[in-house]
Amino acid sequence: MPPLKNIAFLINRSKEGAPDLGSRLMKLARSKGANVTTSDAFPVPRGYLEGRDACCVIGGDGTLLSAVEESSRSGVPLLGINRGSLGFLTTVAADEAVEEFNAVLEGNYTIARRSMLECRGVANGGRGIALNDVVIKEEKSGRLVPLGVHADGELVTDFLCDGLIFSTPTGSTAYNLSAGGPIIEPHAEVIAMTPICPHTLSNRAVIFHEKTRIRVNNPGATTRLAVALDGRPAFSLAPSEELAITLAGSKLPLIQNKNYSHFSVVRTKLGWIGGR
Repeated sequence: MPPLKNIAFLINRSKEGAPDLGSRLMKLARSKGANVTTSDAFPVPRGYLEGRDACCVIGGDGTLLSAVEESSRSGVPLLGINRGSLGFLTTVAADEAVEEFNAVLEGNYTIARRSMLECRGVANGGRGIALNDVVIKEEKSGRLVPLGVHADGELVTDFLCDGLIFSTPTGSTAYNLSAGGPIIEPHAEVIAMTPICPHTLSNRAVIFHEKTRIRVNNPGATTRLAVALDGRPAFSLAPSEELAITLAGSKLPLIQNKNYSHFSVVRTKLGWIGGR
């Protein structure tokens, strides 16, 4: 890959050590002749990544998720350096950051392109994209909510649950995993649907193929629904409205070390055995 010459930095200054690490990496980039800009704004301001070769995100997965929309719009890849907790997206550890960033500056990296979800309110025009997940819940009370799901026009079932999680393979290790959903290899072209605390114990996660067009409605027609994208409130739906969900037409570019191993990350983050 070509060396990086124009680099944007996104630094979460609330994360311990992130500002100092950002300063070290920017100094390293300048020593290699790169131009750098820096921001601590969340979400990333529109246009911030234009003309850049990459964006180095220093923080947690939430910090990286705040740059997803702008990255997907501009096509600028993200490099995540972890100063948060688990860090499934920000996979570069702080103690390895200088060495790995130096390799990336010199072009020793690959780009993984991750599937995203696109959703839209059929009637209200609300829309957005998500790298991890689209979550639908009752807007205010947190009570059980009836949710009807159709796939390509066919009824899947009517759920009574706390909500539904629609996840990409990338997001399968996020809220989906906490709710008992499956871990999915990140390059699979699928959508996972996992009910949150379903009233019917036989309700389980369902995997849809990449071309499935999903619609969710509220058959109870009495409750407003809240839609969250990657953990951030996006818009709400009136009782009569439907939500349409598909895989997005574009993918998110992520910079990775040439030796990146998804299951090595999973073993490390989840404490699985093997690979000693």
